[in-house]
Amino acid sequence: MSLLHFWKKEEDTFYKNTTIEETRFVVLDTETTGFDYTNDRILCIGALVLQNNIISVQDSFELYIKQEHYDKSTAQIHGILKDFVVKRPSESEALEQFLNYLGDSVIIAHHAHFDITMINRALERNGFPELKNKALDTGVLYKKTLIKSHLFERKDHYSLDDLADKFDISKKDRHTALGDAYITAIAFLKIVKKLREKKEINLDQLFK
Repeated sequence: MSLLHFWKKEEDTFYKNTTIEETRFVVLDTETTGFDYTNDRILCIGALVLQNNIISVQDSFELYIKQEHYDKSTAQIHGILKDFVVKRPSESEALEQFLNYLGDSVIIAHHAHFDITMINRALERNGFPELKNKALDTGVLYKKTLIKSHLFERKDHYSLDDLADKFDISKKDRHTALGDAYITAIAFLKIVKKLREKKEINLDQLFK
């Protein structure tokens, strides 16, 4: 697929008449210098393809990005050092590679608004249009699996650690972009399975 080819499509035609299994999902995570959409930058994008209930580890995407902005305090979390030895492309080059990988897939992320906003701000800085892809947030989807009862206290937000603990998912590579994307992909499959225990669901219902 050529760069930005999918932006020429009508957004509403992206996912017509496809089942959850048939849909190509790209599960992603970003590691950033911080949480400020304006001043902070993406250091790494990690992503995996999920289709037909299979997580395609062999078709993974992991790219460290060269950035001038750096914050030592967040490095204690994600472990990405300023003088990281891995060859890193510029932000523009990294975005071009990521867009070609993403195509018109449905995005899955945990607290997706943050990752997508950071990517969109980077796209804007580099003269690209914002993403049109539909997105699913595992934090939001997880809450749909919970029993509604005054006896059960629900949180406003569930962390990726919460989901990993709930579904007994290994946190071995937690706080790496690709590792967190893998945890998110497994969590998504577990959530869909749990939702289907209540009733049959389709792709459109996941967005509601």
